[in-house]
Amino acid sequence: MLRKRLWICAIILLLTAATVAALNDKEQLGKNIFFDKKLSINENQACAACHSPQVGFTGPDSIINILGSVYEGSIDGRFGNRKPPAAAYAGDSPVLNNSTGLWIGGMFWDGRATGWTLGDPLAEQAKGPFLNPMEQGLPDSACVVYRVNDSDYSNLYKQVWGNESSSVKWPEDIKKVCSKEHGQANLSSGDRNITDDAFNNIARSIAAYERSTEVNPFTSKYDYYMKGNATLTPKEMRGLELFNNSTTARCANCHVPPLFTDFSYHNLGIPKDPMNPFYYEYRWNGMGGGINWIDHGLGEFLNTTEYQNAAVNNYGMHKVPTLRNVDKRPHKSFIKAYGHNGYFKSLKEIVHFYNTRDVPGAGWKGKHWQPAEVSANVNKDEMGNLSLTPQEESDIVAFLKTLSDGYIPKK
Repeated sequence: MLRKRLWICAIILLLTAATVAALNDKEQLGKNIFFDKKLSINENQACAACHSPQVGFTGPDSIINILGSVYEGSIDGRFGNRKPPAAAYAGDSPVLNNSTGLWIGGMFWDGRATGWTLGDPLAEQAKGPFLNPMEQGLPDSACVVYRVNDSDYSNLYKQVWGNESSSVKWPEDIKKVCSKEHGQANLSSGDRNITDDAFNNIARSIAAYERSTEVNPFTSKYDYYMKGNATLTPKEMRGLELFNNSTTARCANCHVPPLFTDFSYHNLGIPKDPMNPFYYEYRWNGMGGGINWIDHGLGEFLNTTEYQNAAVNNYGMHKVPTLRNVDKRPHKSFIKAYGHNGYFKSLKEIVHFYNTRDVPGAGWKGKHWQPAEVSANVNKDEMGNLSLTPQEESDIVAFLKTLSDGYIPKK
């Protein structure tokens, strides 16, 4: 029932969004793929299931956001381990690098879509969910190619990328292989090369859509204010001034306009979210550890690369998200979750955490702040004890609410 409800919302938004911006062929192909729920093992989940336009291309279910804030994959009862990051305003993230001494770029909360293979982190990120057993769960990248070739937009794929994938000799059991876990299509080496290339092109198409003006329209009140076509209220203006102040609120030190991110990584000292159902999936949890699993973020990924020596100094670090659409929601009572694990349930709460995390006795709604999930490498330079007043916190929240797309300026 939940999936059906989410899909209806996605279809409505897909139809209405089509009148907003004209897409080129590659972007339109990427959009078709983005909204195609058949590109999952049980043909029941699209990218949009976790990245919906109505909430800024992140998690679209208020109840899930209230609870563990991680979303169920194509396989019933199997959940992700982190909150879905926004798919919008992500296309300028550079290839993951530490040329400045700090790790910058890549995609996913932990940076594992590096861009080291395709030269484009956004395209590499688009490949991940199709094959992630916690998400769309297809057993083989060839299955993605097969289902795109079998779709009602297959001709558009050919227009954009050519006919080569149509020459693949698919095995007779390909449908069965693609509907079962751990399967692999029995392809010749030549056909495997073709499907590998096609899978990359599918990912590049999604990236093209995610870079389009439909996904990144820059139509917030803040954008119109910057163009001189809107006026911020006194409260919003105070919030903007605090946001940009490098010695008080310090928000813009990392959330740099106009994208409101600098693509860097930090450990904010966020506590573990015990409501995350991932912790209790003992039978198949490939990360291991069950409730004892610790999310080491970027450091955990670096530990799998040639940069193992850098891992320990990056444990607990997660990518700085864009703040665009941070308050975008279909109605006022809709709950959004914040932080890489969705621990916080309101902008007021997370702003108060930034301000008071290290203040003895501080907390939220009568409960003290819990210890950081990862105590090493916590950012204490730009948050934790900022000495902001309640009024200043409220002003910052008011400004953050001006970053939602879809604002209609008064004439």
